Formats: sequence, C-alpha cells, structure tokens
Amino acid sequence: MSSPEATPGSVHPQVDPVSPVPPRLGLWDAVSIIVGIVVGTSIFRSTGIIFDNAGTPSMAMALWVLGGVLAWCGAVCYAELATTYPRDGGDYEYLNRAFGTWCGFLFSWAQLATVISGNIAIMAYAFADYAARLWPKLNTAAVALAIGAVVALSALNALGIVAGKVTQNILTALKVIGLSSIVIAGLWAGAAQPPAEAAGSTPHDLSISLALVFILFTYGGWTHAAYVAAEVRDQRRNLPRALVLGIVGITLIYLAINATYLAVLGFDVARQTSTPAADVMEHAVGPWGGRVISLLVMLSALGAINGMILTGTRIYAVWGADYPALKWLGTWNRNNAAPIVAIAAQAIIAVLLIALVGTSAGRSAFDAALTAIGLKGLPWEIYHGGFETLVAGSAPVYWALTLLTAISTFVLRFRDSNADRPFRTPLFPLPAIVFCGTCVYLLRASLLYAKWLSLIGFAPTAVGIVAWLAIRRRSTISNHHR
Repeated sequence: MSSPEATPGSVHPQVDPVSPVPPRLGLWDAVSIIVGIVVGTSIFRSTGIIFDNAGTPSMAMALWVLGGVLAWCGAVCYAELATTYPRDGGDYEYLNRAFGTWCGFLFSWAQLATVISGNIAIMAYAFADYAARLWPKLNTAAVALAIGAVVALSALNALGIVAGKVTQNILTALKVIGLSSIVIAGLWAGAAQPPAEAAGSTPHDLSISLALVFILFTYGGWTHAAYVAAEVRDQRRNLPRALVLGIVGITLIYLAINATYLAVLGFDVARQTSTPAADVMEHAVGPWGGRVISLLVMLSALGAINGMILTGTRIYAVWGADYPALKWLGTWNRNNAAPIVAIAAQAIIAVLLIALVGTSAGRSAFDAALTAIGLKGLPWEIYHGGFETLVAGSAPVYWALTLLTAISTFVLRFRDSNADRPFRTPLFPLPAIVFCGTCVYLLRASLLYAKWLSLIGFAPTAVGIVAWLAIRRRSTISNHHR
C-alpha cells in the first residue's frame, strides 16, 4: 500500500518499515546484544562508590534491585514502541513519528557524532588499558590497540550480521562465564580477612541519590535492542521477551556479583576498593586473580564494542535511506545484511575520537581550537581524563533524547490510537511515567555533574539542527512504501 510523499517538516518520513534484508536475529541473539552492551566495565570498578554512598549493605542491594525495576519500566515501553513500529533505528523512528523529522534527525546525528561513537571509543580505550595491565610492554601502544579493536570489529561486522551476531554471542557467553567464575571462586574461597586499616570506615554524608545515579548508568544500553527491530525474527514475540529477559538477567548478574563482593570482602573493604572483582579473585586464586579480571574486562569491553557497532549502524543506515543527501549512509550489502558505509562512518568517527580525546596531543589540539575561537580549554583533569570528560559531556544530550522517546510513548498512544500494538505496556501509564521520571532524574544529575561541559554533547547537536535545515531546503525526504 503506497502512501503520499512526505513534505519537509511532516510528522514523520514515509518509509518502508521493513528492513532491506531478511531478519536473521533470534531471541537469544537479541538477549546477547542487550547483555553484551549493558554489562560493560562499570561492574568491575564502580561498585565502591555505590556501596560508600548507600551506607549499608542492605540499602546497596535494594538500590541494585530498584535499578532493575526502573530499567524494566523503560524496557516495556520500548517493547511497545518496537513492536508497533518494527523498523530498524529504534528511537529515530519513534521520534520522527511523535515530534517530526527534526527530532529523529537530531537523534541520529547525536548518536553518530558523540554518543554511540564516543562510547565505542571509551570501551576501546578500556580494552587497551587493561591489555597494557596484562602486558606492560603494550603500554606505549594503547592508542593503537584501541584503534585496532574498533577497526577489527567493524571489519568483522562488515562481513555480515551472521559474523556480527556469532561474535556477540561468543563474547557475551565468555563474559557471563567469567562473571559466574567470580561468584563461584568467591563462594569457594570464603570471606577474606579485612585489612586492619579497613576495619572501620570514616563517617561521611551519604548520598543515596548519587549511588542510584551510578547504578542506573550501569544499567544503560538496553535500548540498543530496538535499533535492530526489523532484523529480529518473530518480532511481536521476541522483542518484548528479549528486552524483559535481558533486564532480568542483567539484574540477577549484578545482584550475584555484588553479593559476592560483600560476602568475600566485607562491606568496609568493598566500599573502599576500586578493584573489587580483582580483590575477590586474588583472594581466591592468588596474584593471578588480577590477571584473570583484566582479561575479563577486555572481553567485556570487546562485547560492548561489537554490540554497539552491530546495532548503532542500523540507525545511520535507516537515516540515510530517508534523506537523499545522506543516501550514501544507507548502502547495504544485502547478501550479508551489512550496512557497510554506516559501519565505516561510525568506525572513522570513533577512531577520530580515540585520537582526539585519548591522547595528550589530541587534547592539546582540541583546546587550541577552542582558544582560537575565544573559548577556554576543557578541564580534562577534573573529570579524571579524556574519556571521562567525553562521558560527562555527552550524557546530558543522551538523557534529553531518551526522555523525548519516553514521552513519545504517550504521544503515539494518543496520535496513533488505532495502530496495531502487538505488545502493550503492562500497567500503563505507570511504567511510562516512571520511565519519564527516571530520565528527568538522570538528565538533571548529568547536567549538575557536567555543568558547562555538557556543551560537548549539545554543541554538535546544535550543528545537527543547521544540517537538518540545510538538507530540508535542499530536497524533500524520499518517497517510500510502508
């Protein structure tokens, strides 16, 4: 059934909701993508600050459960959107429909310019950093290792979705096995004797809200399942199941790991250490424990990179298909189901970010460019290095866009009230309200943390507005069939 050609500024571009390639992802492929992206490196290093601000072991564990509940509220909203509008690109499609093409355009632009490409760069550098810990001789080649990881996994995904999903399944399985080994080793070894200096902790002002912020950041990334919606077999059943099973599985993993930290290290030590997983493994197997954890973090980082490459590039391919000026981004290898140009574009930007943010020369060049236009250089040291600065700066725009997607759940329920909804959010509107509230909470927290540094995310997005206006004037959006 054909539909009229969309005009610039219409509610959404008229496009075919079906992927240009047949669906090849099963239920467990989708679950593997979610677990592989979400369970990154934070669980190995961020738990200390969570325990410290929670105040008690029971409060800390309750907050981890609450994080899972809040993530579930968002997941069921995405499950409704993804099954109602089963097109690759996820938020891009929902924002187009709810608020107009400008909003979907800005979402895609932000993901490519900073958010997903930046997170790929961050994970690649984490991989290289832990590789250097295992093999100190590689310390001088950290940037090359990070770039190599991005290029290698991008090339692998360019071979096709089968290669990408098999790699994802292997890396996720190894990650889960590794995390399970921490739990098993901890239970087998028993509780460690706490160091004398850790027997008592210095009282301080607790911040349960800060602990929750870190927990919710640790749960971030499950939205990527919606980016490959059209490539999931039996979408109506498998997408909701994947999102819910993924969140439940991640919550159980986090609870098991944190319970192990507490059981083996004790609360006072667990709240002070920045390497809880390594401490547990060193207690269980000796000095080799730290090496085991370094290897596990490397695998975790690779799994997150591969998952983001596989899913993120679908956004840009769909985006390119909708705009003649971006048609090159929509180039697919249909035989292998690979958006090869989108994969290359994302890899190039991620590599540029590694060089720009991950090296002192790159940071100096960035500051020099800011100084040339009358601005101050960035306070890299305040945010613990280049990539922490990138995280802090891009988080506000990410949560602002996610909030718009949460709001689109209400908008599209009203605007497309007659649309077929294979999955409807249970207990609606309560989960959607909670999801919106969570996004507002995290947007506020990220703005308070980043302050003016949030321009790192918002400035490229503003450039995206200019780009959208230019493309809008140049041509209308292509006519497609739904």
